[in-house]
Amino acid sequence: MLKRKAFAGVFVIFLSVLVMVGCSSDEEANSSSGGDKTIEFMHLWPEGSSAQHNKIVSDIIKDFESEHDGVTIDLEVLSNEQYKDKLKVLSTSNELPDVGMTWAAGFLEPYVDGEMFTPLDDLLEGDLNDSFVSGTAEAYEIDGSTYGLPLELNIATVFYNKAIFDQYGLEAPATYEELQQVVKTLNENDVAPIALGNKDRWTGSLWYMYLADRIGGAEVLTNAINRSGSFEDPALVEAADKVQELVDMDSFVKGFNGLSDEEAKSMFMNEQAAMYLIATWDLPNYTTNEDVPQEFRDSVGYFPFPTVEGEGDMNSFVGGPGVGLFVAEDSEVKEEAKEFASFFVQEWGEKSVTEAGVIPATKVDAGSLDLPDMYVDVLDDLNEATNITLFADVQMSADVAQVHLDMIQSLFGTEISPEDFAKEHEEALSAE
Repeated sequence: MLKRKAFAGVFVIFLSVLVMVGCSSDEEANSSSGGDKTIEFMHLWPEGSSAQHNKIVSDIIKDFESEHDGVTIDLEVLSNEQYKDKLKVLSTSNELPDVGMTWAAGFLEPYVDGEMFTPLDDLLEGDLNDSFVSGTAEAYEIDGSTYGLPLELNIATVFYNKAIFDQYGLEAPATYEELQQVVKTLNENDVAPIALGNKDRWTGSLWYMYLADRIGGAEVLTNAINRSGSFEDPALVEAADKVQELVDMDSFVKGFNGLSDEEAKSMFMNEQAAMYLIATWDLPNYTTNEDVPQEFRDSVGYFPFPTVEGEGDMNSFVGGPGVGLFVAEDSEVKEEAKEFASFFVQEWGEKSVTEAGVIPATKVDAGSLDLPDMYVDVLDDLNEATNITLFADVQMSADVAQVHLDMIQSLFGTEISPEDFAKEHEEALSAE
């Protein structure tokens, strides 16, 4: 299972816990006796496994209820997998909660196709106008309408060991050529340049996606996947060629195609490799995680993926939002539910960063918050982001995603040419 499928890492489930708050029966839930209204809300952060998230949600609910006389939130909390299972069951009987949580792209589609989620464009054009980091709300868009409000976000960046770089007089590379020179210098000094665990394959996909973005621009890969373009676009072939160029230069740790991401992470954190491309769910390991030695945390920096001669820019990122909020199409309190969803998003932003170490999907004024420098830098980068390209395998159907991941491993293993890599993708996408 791809670690990234839960996007934010913070959803990893340690316990299967069911928490139910509120004693209203189904018949009473949306009664309007005395003008009072009840909004049913379901989320996936139990107190036992996601204590910080759970507390933030509880505080937001209290604030909303205190500011909205006569409106009550009827809360149900489930663990991640329980939540997904119950959402499916409720959808078959047309009994979705008024507000709940969803994921973007493929997860969202059947609910939208079944007309179960209501469009939220009015919120994006109203109170939430220009609130989201570029590319996040767009991940919840289908056929021109937006059906989810993203809460969390992860982007991939290159973390690096500043102590190792300083030892060999190196600086964070801003261009592909500078990256090549860093790799060459490290190899000459018997230091493994880049930690990569490509047994998991999505890790190699990050490298390919960034090269495609920098060479062909922000849309080239997404267009190939959504069929408004072709995977045999020259930029996508060249990106595959650049991957093999890096492999041939011994850029990655030995045996990378047989290593898991956890093994690669361990190599980076044990200072056995100088660089590591991973998403910002790893930020706590380099900032606030007290189980990681302070000396190592102090030695870690990050840089955006370097430019490559082409159409892309360094303010374009690979990543994606985690969960977002939906409002049920058939909700009997739809306007109140929308108001709650909007309120939740606005309250969530700063609270999630300061209290749970989450990178929110909304723009945050990092300068006004007491945060580790690296968090501030990432938030500033996000506020300047021109684009975020959703992880390729998440954009694809399950069958095409399997082809993509298999081809990524073959590409890094130099078992397939860049041209055939592109051709295999094009054939898989065209067959759908």
